[in-house]
Amino acid sequence: MSTIATTPIADTPAATRRRSIILVFLCTIIGTAAQLLMKTGMEHFRLDPIALLTNYPLIAGYALYGINTVLLVLALRDGELSVLYPIIALTYVWVTLASYIHLHESPNIFKNVGVVAIILGVIVIGRAGSK
Repeated sequence: MSTIATTPIADTPAATRRRSIILVFLCTIIGTAAQLLMKTGMEHFRLDPIALLTNYPLIAGYALYGINTVLLVLALRDGELSVLYPIIALTYVWVTLASYIHLHESPNIFKNVGVVAIILGVIVIGRAGSK
């Protein structure tokens, strides 16, 4: 009796590539939340053990960074590094936008041009990687 090796539909190269891209994109969102929480936590930072243990935004930020790292490893395992890694640059975009909204930071032309440049760069690299 012989066994026939089959590839499940979900594990086709296109599905695997798509899953890796989705995971990395999710990492950009989680990384943004982590950075905002750490920034918030640092506003109340004191070098005191009790204060550190009760600094929930800071702890949550580092926890999200841990989750982010695990998801990134899973994404990089099956994806093309040259395509996935530039997507991580979108974290800069989300952090900048979230800083404007949640931290009330002032936008300026240089930040905004940088954000547009990052977005265009990710698009160009993403298109090149799909060919």
